[in-house]
Amino acid sequence: MSDMPTPPTFDPQRALRLAAETFEIEAAALRGLIPRQGEGFTQAVAAMLACRGRVVVMGMGKSGHVGRKIAATFASTGTPAFFVHPAEASHGDLGMVTAGDVVLAISNSGESAELDAILPTMRRLGVTVVGMTGRAESTLAAHAHIVLSSAVDQEACPLNLAPTASTTAQMALGDALAVALLDARGFREEDFARSHPGGALGRKLLVRVSDLMVSGDALPCVSAGTACVDMMREMSGKGLGAAVVVDAARQVLGIFTDGDLRRQVERGADLRTLTAGEVMHTQPRTIRDDALAAAAAELMEAHRITSVLVLDAQRTLVGMLSIGQLLRAKVI
Repeated sequence: MSDMPTPPTFDPQRALRLAAETFEIEAAALRGLIPRQGEGFTQAVAAMLACRGRVVVMGMGKSGHVGRKIAATFASTGTPAFFVHPAEASHGDLGMVTAGDVVLAISNSGESAELDAILPTMRRLGVTVVGMTGRAESTLAAHAHIVLSSAVDQEACPLNLAPTASTTAQMALGDALAVALLDARGFREEDFARSHPGGALGRKLLVRVSDLMVSGDALPCVSAGTACVDMMREMSGKGLGAAVVVDAARQVLGIFTDGDLRRQVERGADLRTLTAGEVMHTQPRTIRDDALAAAAAELMEAHRITSVLVLDAQRTLVGMLSIGQLLRAKVI
């Protein structure tokens, strides 16, 4: 006979009911934050905007996990910030905090021993302390220059013990600070992209046509009088599936593509007797070299083409961009 305890019976309907109750409790907690914000919130935003150093976020346990996320959100939306663990701060990491910083200290109870132990020291450093707490009468609230209320009426935990609604409230309050700060700073999509260069938005908003285009000797160019046979050798040698027809000043006269070659063959044309100027397409799609690569992708999609010619401000040919290059750069 096994002495292993019998596992409890799982009731799917009860699980769904508890999930719904959790969502309701946490949604109510977020709605409850609205009337609790006032002068403290605006003072916190003003202090962070005026900060000459960094916003240093601190918190223990679950509040610490929330604090790491808040610091990351601040940093990615224009407010320089980082997280410092309160216990490590007591053993040297407090040296990372300077007089020009603002400290966002997070504790639902406001009685975290590790955090409370360093609050007097931070005040002596001349640091502005913003306390995010669920208890206005707590030690954290007493030591903070500015207090943010993250109070909730109840936790979603059936035992009302595990931090659930309270951490959701902390997270939302941190997001609200970040949103108010980015708005006050005039933070734009381009700014977000610069702090996320490896992401999809960064690639769309930062990568220019000139970053990806083929240029110089790799560009297949011929004159209008070039024999078609020689033009096709140029196309094959450069491997871009097209040749650009230009004048002596590298102004674009036209383009000849693999598709044009196929159509000429289908018509029975004797290419041995023709020149590039006689078979070229005279209205190729072009784009400026300083345009976003994403704009080139939209141009190709709109006209169902696989490449565009790239011109500079004087409309001189400087490159060619293909859909393959956009795919490799993950712009599309």
